[in-house]
Amino acid sequence: MNHEPQEGFMAIRPFGELESEIMRIVWRQETPVTIHALISMLDGPRTPAYTTVMTVTERLREKGWLSRVKIGRSYHYGADRSADFYTVELMRQALDAATDREGALRHFAARLDPRETTALSQALADPPAAAVPAGPPGSAVPAGPPGSAVPAGPPGSAVPAGPPGSAVPG
Repeated sequence: MNHEPQEGFMAIRPFGELESEIMRIVWRQETPVTIHALISMLDGPRTPAYTTVMTVTERLREKGWLSRVKIGRSYHYGADRSADFYTVELMRQALDAATDREGALRHFAARLDPRETTALSQALADPPAAAVPAGPPGSAVPAGPPGSAVPAGPPGSAVPAGPPGSAVPG
């Protein structure tokens, strides 16, 4: 069986420390947030400069992870891809890199707690139709069936559906 990375998939790079923290904050929010709000929610001993947070946030937007909408005089940022999408892609890449995929899966399953084992068993027995939403063109997730829409951000988010920038003014 061929276990080369699937055609049409692009590898994603794991987030850096500040990227991870920004995405964790955005994923937890019900509505898009400003740079000032992001800074106020950042944890850690040192608060990065406004320009640093703005630059990293803009780079995440350019990479398709965030979208922005101008409200008043400031931009508000929301997630274009879910935390589940990110996790699944990192897991898929790790599995693609394994020399013994079945062995890697066995070792992974052995590290799960009972609740996670039950959840995995249920997912394997009855997989959801679309476990991970399709990403925008050129992303690591293949598009769904013709005519399917790219889902919006997390439930309850104010991020519009579609590829980055499709319905959100830049």
